Amino acid sequence: MTAARFEHALRVYWEDTDAGGVVFYANYLKYFERARTEWLRGLGFSQEAMRLQDGLQDGVMFVVSSTSVRYLSPARLDDLLQISVEPRELGRASMLLFQQAWRGERLLAEGEIRIGCVASGALADFKPTRIPAALIKAIKPF
Repeated sequence: MTAARFEHALRVYWEDTDAGGVVFYANYLKYFERARTEWLRGLGFSQEAMRLQDGLQDGVMFVVSSTSVRYLSPARLDDLLQISVEPRELGRASMLLFQQAWRGERLLAEGEIRIGCVASGALADFKPTRIPAALIKAIKPF
């Protein structure tokens, strides 16, 4: 796996669809979230471990600060989708990721998701903080 592009497969379930058997538009954001989580896990970073750290210092977590999604074609019940993650910008405390949902050769949805790194300790108040150096090293170069 490389940090440049990651793909995660998932199946569309009944709970993902509307009355017409089509994936409800907001569920693409959930699919993108799952793929980002697996992308980080594939790079060796568990979001829960980063949040908890070792108890001696505040942990960190990622929050979505903005999204922009284009919907091109519907996914339906039982479809097998490939959800991609591709870093576009990497800053000190945030990153911009380009994500797509594919069914075979057909692009269904794509979007840019900006996530910010925040302190997650009990007294940290979710203030912006630097992305851990080890994660930046794992992502670069993209």
